Amino acid sequence: MSRPQVAVVGRPNVGKSSLVNRLAARRVAVVEHQRGVTRDRTSVEAEWAGRSFDVVDTGGWLEAGDALEEKVSRQAEAAVAGADLVLFVVDAETGPVEEDSRAARWIRRSHRPVLLVANKADDATREAAAWEFVGLGLGDPYAVSALHGRGAGELLDAIVERLPATTDDPPAEDPEASPAPGEELRVAIVGRPNVGKSTLFNRLIGEERSVVHDLPGTTRDAVDTVVATADGPVRFIDTAGLRRRARTEAGVDTYATLRSLRALDGADLAILVIDATEGATGQDQRLAERIAGAGCPAVVVLNKWELVSTEARPGVLASVGERLAFLGDAPVLKTTATSGRGVHRLWPALVTAAEDYAKRVPTGALNRAIRDLQQRQPAPTGKIRYAVQGASEPPTFTLFVAGRLPATYLRYVERSLRERFELGTSPIRVRVRTE
Repeated sequence: MSRPQVAVVGRPNVGKSSLVNRLAARRVAVVEHQRGVTRDRTSVEAEWAGRSFDVVDTGGWLEAGDALEEKVSRQAEAAVAGADLVLFVVDAETGPVEEDSRAARWIRRSHRPVLLVANKADDATREAAAWEFVGLGLGDPYAVSALHGRGAGELLDAIVERLPATTDDPPAEDPEASPAPGEELRVAIVGRPNVGKSTLFNRLIGEERSVVHDLPGTTRDAVDTVVATADGPVRFIDTAGLRRRARTEAGVDTYATLRSLRALDGADLAILVIDATEGATGQDQRLAERIAGAGCPAVVVLNKWELVSTEARPGVLASVGERLAFLGDAPVLKTTATSGRGVHRLWPALVTAAEDYAKRVPTGALNRAIRDLQQRQPAPTGKIRYAVQGASEPPTFTLFVAGRLPATYLRYVERSLRERFELGTSPIRVRVRTE
């Protein structure tokens, strides 16, 4: 059953992400002392007094702004539209400003239950100053310090009190219900900045969940959404663009990169998005190495394919083959995410990769394959006595060997097993135990 949604909104730089981290009791949102760090709406589970709920972090809402600020504001509006309770956050340190008044008028028009939260009330003086916000017409303020935890318990009590009643019996068939742990397929969308990851993410989930803008590095947090499919629930994770270390500044970029890498390490599948107008670059190569190290299968997406001239296309495909050898025979799809062209081929490729990733080979069939491949080409030194598949995801085979096998022969074994059991593009691990 879906958890109640608590949206955290307000003008920029009032400490919304710090409050989200405090409510969740862990650092999940990127926090930095500068305006406009948060842009997408991200959700994290919180629990208090036996009640679980989702806290939705949003970027700063502005009545008017540039193109990027308007998109960030639309994300905040979408969060409020789906919220059971809104936390309207203001800054007790600076006091009321005109942007607060405009945002408060917007919240009142939403007709959503709301709690007024005066953040940065780090001491008794600022706590008293919080009452200046009564004029916003959103009720009495809850004075808190997200940084130090002051007043957080009282706020959580108020949140739980205002949450809608729930039942212990979930609906019989609810496609929006959160799946049990381990049942959902986790798909991470990774790539360099400004290659179209968020556009592809929005196209896959069917809504504008991530902010899309021509400015590189628009996405800062890993944004995920569960989509119900005929093959079961799938969690698509939009990640921040991964930069070269020399271009990663301390603070926002560092935390965004760490969250992206964490999302990749926890994924079942990876979609590596490449800007087709540039071809595969050295940074794409390093990302492919990271995907291979994570041990998850990948699908390569050449985005913006329509912008590549016919004469340049063979060179682009050649660059993929040269630089992304780490991904083996990963499928390469040509798409244009802005129009949706070619995106329909992505899901079948993901399903096939997931099936290959989880495939198990019977021990008898595996050892017959080992016997046949050794008959075709005996090892120059050593001999494989028998083999077992010790794990799946990825398929992992352990060879019990008398003597030593050279690396070239192990590659031959891996290639033969892949072909024999139709393991497709899934990574394969071959381990050797010497008797």
